[in-house]
Amino acid sequence: MDDDATDETEEASWQLEANCLGVDPDLFFPERGASTKEAKAVCKGCVVREDCLEFALQNGEKFGIWGGLSERERRRIRRQRALERAAKRDDSQTA
Repeated sequence: MDDDATDETEEASWQLEANCLGVDPDLFFPERGASTKEAKAVCKGCVVREDCLEFALQNGEKFGIWGGLSERERRRIRRQRALERAAKRDDSQTA
């Protein structure tokens, strides 16, 4: 089995444990301005919430609720991580 197939298998395995499995996907993609409370409630106690969030961050998911976070909340995390990477680069260049 090649690495891509292994990655896909690992990806699929966390999804099979997700609280949202079998829930109407529309719940996680609310209309602009609509409440995200119900979707976030499904995510709240999910055992694979972190995996879901990382998947969304790594794949640049721009829409919907992933790992219990909205697009805006994920954008904030991506921005913070980019700043942290830039700071580490700056630190390593000045050391």
